[in-house]
Amino acid sequence: MISVNSVTVSFGGHGLFDNVSYLINPKDRIGLAGKNGAGKSTMLKLLAGLQQPTKGEISKPNDYQIGYLPQDMIHQQGRTVYEEAATAFEEIQRLEARLETINHELTTRTDYESDAYMRLITELTDINTRLDYLGAGNKEEEIEKVLKGLGFERIDFTRRTPEFSGGWRMRIELAKLLLRKPDILLLDEPTNHLDIESIQWLEEILETYAGAVILISHDKQFLDTVTSRTIEIANQKIYDYKTNYSRYLVLRQERKEQQEAAAKNQQKIIDQTETLINKYRAKASKASFAQSLIKKLDRMEIVEVDESDATTIRFRFPPPALCGKIILTVDHAGKVYGNSRIFKDASFILTKGERIALVGRNGEGKSTIMKMIAQQTDYEGIIQIGHNVKMGYFAQDQAEKLDQNKTVFETIDELAVGEIRKSVRMLLGSFLFGGDDIDKKVKVLSGGERGRLALCKLLLEPYNLLLLDEPTNHLDIRSKEVLKRALLAYEGTVIVVSHDRDFLNGLTEKMYEFRNGQVKEHLGNISDFMQKLKLNRLNEMNVKNPFIKATDTVKEDKQKPTEQNNELEKEQKQLKNQISKTEAEIAKLEAEIKVIDDQLSDPAQYQSVINNKETYAKYEQMKKQLDIIMNNWETLQEKLDELVKKKS
Repeated sequence: MISVNSVTVSFGGHGLFDNVSYLINPKDRIGLAGKNGAGKSTMLKLLAGLQQPTKGEISKPNDYQIGYLPQDMIHQQGRTVYEEAATAFEEIQRLEARLETINHELTTRTDYESDAYMRLITELTDINTRLDYLGAGNKEEEIEKVLKGLGFERIDFTRRTPEFSGGWRMRIELAKLLLRKPDILLLDEPTNHLDIESIQWLEEILETYAGAVILISHDKQFLDTVTSRTIEIANQKIYDYKTNYSRYLVLRQERKEQQEAAAKNQQKIIDQTETLINKYRAKASKASFAQSLIKKLDRMEIVEVDESDATTIRFRFPPPALCGKIILTVDHAGKVYGNSRIFKDASFILTKGERIALVGRNGEGKSTIMKMIAQQTDYEGIIQIGHNVKMGYFAQDQAEKLDQNKTVFETIDELAVGEIRKSVRMLLGSFLFGGDDIDKKVKVLSGGERGRLALCKLLLEPYNLLLLDEPTNHLDIRSKEVLKRALLAYEGTVIVVSHDRDFLNGLTEKMYEFRNGQVKEHLGNISDFMQKLKLNRLNEMNVKNPFIKATDTVKEDKQKPTEQNNELEKEQKQLKNQISKTEAEIAKLEAEIKVIDDQLSDPAQYQSVINNKETYAKYEQMKKQLDIIMNNWETLQEKLDELVKKKS
């Protein structure tokens, strides 16, 4: 347990916290909320012991282990990914050395009844309990599980850490924290550099984590899934809600309304009291009564209404220019960098008004195909832009590409043409650049401010195709919601890459998954897709793959199974792979059938579907195909069951 007692923090006369107190319990899941600059990151540093309060204290047990992941950190050099992750087990190595010393003492001592001997026995028990908790018996398996969960492949284990980008090296630091299993995890924006699959994996780990977790995140769904308590930092105070982020927003609004009602009633009482004071102050017979009223006002504790940060970006995309029905045709497109193939045979057609998402693990080619469509890199195959299509492209590093020496105003004014030039100041104001802010140099802006400025550039022309590669990076939760509403109201066509599930949910109706060099279409929303991924991962976990320690030279397993067992293992693996593929086909067909089922259940669409012979014939064909595949699935399951019995 950590106790925050009457903590005050001020910097140069500016107060950040004033007499703040709360408790962190052993298995708490806490999300820190509050506007930018409220002090969320500072609170984590205080808890981590990296910063001291101006007044008050933060107390914790002597042996309490704290794991802290900041947004920016200095990374270690010189080791491989596997070796760096293994440094997380320094505590295990220290405990094992102490265990050996204790065991030696116990075998040589004869004072079995002494207090010193009993203390050794107690310490021995405590060390063994701690080693069990840390997973000392299966360190290699734990390292592999965590690294693969965070997106590393086995081939990456022997690569040196400097070969990886900052985002991937941040994953290594997160892996070390998870392997250390401290009593509390303090995580500052842990999802910033993770893809959707890694975020889902991290959620599952944190939900069952044995210690406490406190995190800061702009990922609403991540907060809702992981946390069950929200601490809001506002006006130098904290407000503690025993609920997740979404429910907290509702309760906070209710609290503010109650405060406003109480303040209004109190002001009415104050006005009435002041009227009486003024009325009786001059009368000698009522002077004492007037004085008592004055004292009453002085003793009154004024109801404060929390200041709410109502500032948020406000905009709509301009109406798109007229264009043809076919916006984009991609036919057998692929990309190779040097000797490495990223993906191949990507094929799809995008029609007017569609909104699609590109999803998958980092490094699989999502950003690459965006560059290919934007004609910013060469490629294989065909990518054809439709008639009169005008494309707006927001690159993942768009904010970093801004000219650092230009002002905010110059950045937009130099690109604006026609009537929009008259509205540059108003446009910047809608992205929260008002007053003197427009004269700031880009190089002094925060990450969030640069992201908003880069986004603002998309409003300068009436594009009918928007390519958005991670547009929510550095945006707070409210700004993400505004962007999502603007895209939902946008009449043009959108291709978006994002790892923010809450942002994607309801925004896109179709997804293309990039995985293992292939591009696969998925109908339905992001929630359906994530559920399929989770099921596939569970299926993979059920396949028995013997663990091989990841070192620079992979060692052969000395205990080779018999040839018969080997064949049975191989056959079982093949069956499970076939079942997985069949289940994926079933899921795809069911999703496609559901689309038409929904249309048939809608009276307004029923007749048009029935009259469309091609659509209805396809619908009937899909249902027949589903029956065939379901029968095939049952046959495969029966074979697998028989094989399992044979093995046992």
